[in-house]
Amino acid sequence: MTLPTFIIGGAPRAGTTYLFHVLSQHPDVYLAKPRVPEPKFFLIDEEYHKGLDYYAARYFAGAHGFRAVGEKSTNYLEGISVAARIRHDLPEVKLVFVLRDPVERAFSNFLWSRKNGLETLSFDEAIVEKPAREAAYPSAYRYSRPFSYTSRGMYATLLQPYYDLFPRNQIMVLFLEEIEAGPKAAMEALCDYLGVGPIPGNVDLHTRVNSAREGNKQLSEFARCRLRDAFREPNRRLNRLLDRGLPWCEPD
Repeated sequence: MTLPTFIIGGAPRAGTTYLFHVLSQHPDVYLAKPRVPEPKFFLIDEEYHKGLDYYAARYFAGAHGFRAVGEKSTNYLEGISVAARIRHDLPEVKLVFVLRDPVERAFSNFLWSRKNGLETLSFDEAIVEKPAREAAYPSAYRYSRPFSYTSRGMYATLLQPYYDLFPRNQIMVLFLEEIEAGPKAAMEALCDYLGVGPIPGNVDLHTRVNSAREGNKQLSEFARCRLRDAFREPNRRLNRLLDRGLPWCEPD
């Protein structure tokens, strides 16, 4: 039975699809396919209760002989029981999370929801109405959570269960801003962490995947200021948790 040696666990709209796209072209890396729908094995109760034999056979039947075997399920970052389940079943697994300026992530999430016909409000309206809307998700939206623009950016809260259960050397946190500024260095660091050689030279590291940009829509000053205020203290907590600067924040 082959099980993953690494998991890309989130955050949504922060570059996880880019990592999947690039790593899937590495000859020493096997990634669970298809990319869509994601496995979400450790998140969905009905899937998890099918057991590890099912998980291995369903997603990793072709993984024998690869140096690194992984999957990507972006909702793992926000699943209440996910960290404990992964720790129980895969205690040695390496975890990868990609974070992004939570304001920009929220707006990208909004554009994705609009693009997929799930959002009818303006972004300014949506971030004001968010508590009531999140509380009323129908079951069909319980994992996609198309209106969770703010809560998904509370990174310290979402990451804490993983830091409580795993040693720090099994958690890698990347920032989308740093990947975009230096993709070669970022991917070399990731490959080193996963225990594989560098990405082949013929792989385009500057490609854009899964973009949600909608025409020339821009974030309003109202939304930017409101979200900056909402994320100020969560960003401070994230800075303390990671013990490193955040590329979207000025040093205190």
